[in-house]
Amino acid sequence: MKLQANNKELVFDHAHVMGILNVTPDSFSDGGSYTTVELAVAQAKKMIEVGVSVIDIGGESTRPGAAEVTLEEELHRVIPAIKAIREFSDVWISVDTSKAEVIRQAVEAGADIINDVRSLTEPGALEAAAEANVPVCLMHMQGEPKTMQNNPNYRDFLPEVVKFLRDRIDQCAAAGISKKNIIIDPGFGFGKTVEHNYQLLAHMDWFQSLGYPVLAGLSRKSMIFKVLEKEPAECVAGSVACATIAAMKGAQIIRVHDFAETLDALSVVRMLQLNK
Repeated sequence: MKLQANNKELVFDHAHVMGILNVTPDSFSDGGSYTTVELAVAQAKKMIEVGVSVIDIGGESTRPGAAEVTLEEELHRVIPAIKAIREFSDVWISVDTSKAEVIRQAVEAGADIINDVRSLTEPGALEAAAEANVPVCLMHMQGEPKTMQNNPNYRDFLPEVVKFLRDRIDQCAAAGISKKNIIIDPGFGFGKTVEHNYQLLAHMDWFQSLGYPVLAGLSRKSMIFKVLEKEPAECVAGSVACATIAAMKGAQIIRVHDFAETLDALSVVRMLQLNK
């Protein structure tokens, strides 16, 4: 299993780390840390130096209760960062967006993956992704970021999440997106209780069975900091533990804030898998 884009390959013979680079003032854990191009580039260089496979750049916070960002503001945050990183590296870059125009301009600037928490349901997003012809990550979310955690409720949780992802895969295929360009994400923390999130982690095989690379984004989320009763930034050990479990259960991409620590943990996982 592998991804291809812009004359590059990402081969899933082991779990890869996707480093989070939020160029926002209000993301839940690292908002305000990388709001200039210089700061974003410095962080990207740290990621590349230690071996992060993908840098995920986001210009709109999707934390619970987050306000929407205008198209102009999101473009202003994201595009210069992508262009600046592209000037010195061919590292895989993912753009974390739901807007069609951001998709177009980000891919033109050098992004290799579209990572959309809304699974290409916003106006024009599906068409923009099909035209871009790069890998896309489809994530399950119940509701919208602003209200998704008010009262997450399901009749049959795991089957509903799987059905949503199957339906979005079918919609992508109908729009002309190649199935070899699809990644799926069960959506840890997006319209889910703490218990729901641990059900996802315990049953990653449900998503592996769909036959697509699986992205797991658990880093510093409420499923960890509520259990530990700590602030998100204090949850490095818990986040690495969840990343380790996800990798051992077959997730191919692990999206994290604490990239160096996670890379160490996944190196150990890889040795274990090579010596079964």
